[in-house]
Amino acid sequence: MKGPLRIVVAEDERNMCEYLQQCVRVLGHEVAGTARTGEELVARCADLAPDLVITDIKMPDMDGIEAAGKVYEKQAIPVIIVSAHYDPEFIDRAGRNHIAAYLVKPIKHEDLGPAIGLAMSRFAEFQALSREAADLRQALEDRKLIERAKGILMRRSGLDEESAFRRLQQLASEKHQKMRDIAQMILTAEEAFQGPARKGPGQP
Repeated sequence: MKGPLRIVVAEDERNMCEYLQQCVRVLGHEVAGTARTGEELVARCADLAPDLVITDIKMPDMDGIEAAGKVYEKQAIPVIIVSAHYDPEFIDRAGRNHIAAYLVKPIKHEDLGPAIGLAMSRFAEFQALSREAADLRQALEDRKLIERAKGILMRRSGLDEESAFRRLQQLASEKHQKMRDIAQMILTAEEAFQGPARKGPGQP
């Protein structure tokens, strides 16, 4: 991750908005601007071109995921979603959109720091996938595949998330193939290892 980031914070609750701004500054980043509604967030991003957005999921006019989609239509900016509770539906929607990380309140700056690092890392990965894919929808589908392959590499090789992605990139380059193809090979191999064990002689 590069140096201090310019971050837009979107939150309709005043106290929470101020708290998130404080956390951003404690972590050494700059608050480029704030927003209280989804429409305001879209406008702020268009004017300020921040490095990252941190937005609450529930706001007066549109939720944070919808606003993130509108932001992404104009410019590619990583987004961290903040929610009052864990919601599988929101998680699923976030995965199908452009959300790089998901945090559940209450949030400490100790939680926000790693989330920012993860969001920027995943965003860089998605940008790399977008250059390979024919369109945005394909890039989103490829990301799901590659996330699963990264998980296998992390579990079997002890790599962290960023190193696992770099390994996929390296293999793709060496084999002159796309990362999604390498990811599919890894998933297929994992399925083979997890298949039913062969029965030995005399076993029922």
